[in-house]
Amino acid sequence: LAVFVGSWVVYVQYSTYTELCRGRECKSIICEKYSKGVIDGPACSSLCEESSLYFGRCLSTKPNNQVYTGSWGDHDGVIKCQLSDILHYELGEELEPKKEVALFDKPTRGTSVEKFKEMVASHLKAKVGEQANLSSLVSMILSVADSNKDGHISLPEAKSTWALLQLNEVLLVVVLQDRDHTPRLLGFCGDLYVVERVPHTPLYGLSLPWPMELWIPTGMWRNMDQWFTPSWPRKAKIFIGLLELIEDIFHGTFGSFLMCDMRASTFGYTDRHDLRLVDGRRVVAEEAFKQAMILQHCEDDGDCVYGVDCRTLCDRAEHRCTAEVTQPNLARACGALKDYLLRGAPVHLQEELEKQLYACMALKGSAEQMEMEHSLILNNLKTLLWKQISHTNDS
Repeated sequence: LAVFVGSWVVYVQYSTYTELCRGRECKSIICEKYSKGVIDGPACSSLCEESSLYFGRCLSTKPNNQVYTGSWGDHDGVIKCQLSDILHYELGEELEPKKEVALFDKPTRGTSVEKFKEMVASHLKAKVGEQANLSSLVSMILSVADSNKDGHISLPEAKSTWALLQLNEVLLVVVLQDRDHTPRLLGFCGDLYVVERVPHTPLYGLSLPWPMELWIPTGMWRNMDQWFTPSWPRKAKIFIGLLELIEDIFHGTFGSFLMCDMRASTFGYTDRHDLRLVDGRRVVAEEAFKQAMILQHCEDDGDCVYGVDCRTLCDRAEHRCTAEVTQPNLARACGALKDYLLRGAPVHLQEELEKQLYACMALKGSAEQMEMEHSLILNNLKTLLWKQISHTNDS
């Protein structure tokens, strides 16, 4: 009976998984738009004409975020396709296209490059706010838009770029393109885009086939996770990488960003134990976050959540969420990885490290409101950890 039930669960899960992976449809729809001259980008000819950009294993089955491993010439990449932006799907027994929605409708024919530049600037201002270096950011976006580097932006290139600008992760990748913690943008076609695939290991170093995960109780899974972590000095180095990433997106040249998914699965590390942001879909510009939250209806604080763990308070009189995040990135990062960092820490360090982590977790309000305290706690943690590992081979 156990074998029968187990086989049935595996079959149902697998059939659902394969049904929701729509790589062929994704490629077909994008290439149809490309062949009609609606969109263009550096990945279009490789995807649609040369067939040198290949879809590999399906990593995410969400209709609005199809993710695949990919191969593009000499590059190993990750292909991301926003399938539900092109077709509206109804999820039931089958995944059926119900109606086509307008996409790649901006900018319209006859729009000048200057007008497009103004559109981009206005859109970015709404996302990152007035404090950011908008002129430099606009220049970076226009450089990405000129996919064939001929010094001109065609209408199909502009349409692709405008569609990409609606995606949180693309903006983050462009802003942090010179940093090591996020993957580089390799190319795009419409709103399908390819980022480099950085070989990485999950933070807990344990990855079982999903059928086995179904049968392991949550408590036992947590304990098993802890058994498969790197040595403590290496965990400290990984955590320092996370602190550096938080520094990069906190009041940077191009505004502040909120990391709204601090789960361990969002991060990984390389063979040198350098942190990598594996999934940047829930990293959002703080200004865009505020605008989204004040439009959200609520009955209590539990309704005011963006992504996984960015929370605000509910104004019960107005039944609207407030704009300010209750905990900054740093506090949520310390809370998420507290046990990860404390387990195996040197005995003489345990008390001081725990004290600093709890001080970090106690940070409230937006980082902007408590900038000095935020910076002090972050620097103290980095200094404490680095002093412990700087002389070791593991670091």
